[in-house]
Amino acid sequence: MFTHITNLAHTRSITQAFGFFLFYSILLIGLTTFLGDVNGLLSVVDGSVVTLVGAGWTLILSSMILSGKKLTNDMMSVIIAVVGVYLSYTVDVTIGMVVVAYLTTLGK
Repeated sequence: MFTHITNLAHTRSITQAFGFFLFYSILLIGLTTFLGDVNGLLSVVDGSVVTLVGAGWTLILSSMILSGKKLTNDMMSVIIAVVGVYLSYTVDVTIGMVVVAYLTTLGK
């Protein structure tokens, strides 16, 4: 389930995509917790940093997956990545991470 977890160009099965989702979601929770605490300590921004960090996280992961699998010329894959970033910004970061996990199941 957690094999090739850092290889973003690897084509995964459904169970491996679930492991990818768990690993990177837990990593995102740690990142947003840290940045939220720093934001609260310094009072840099008066908004929800968690939403912006989550949308940026899905944007970075999906773009790294698309470039690693050489799918940047495939318009449907790019649209799926954009939908994932939009969903993570408007609805919930978890939904956006599900879309990113789906991108890992696509072939080269």
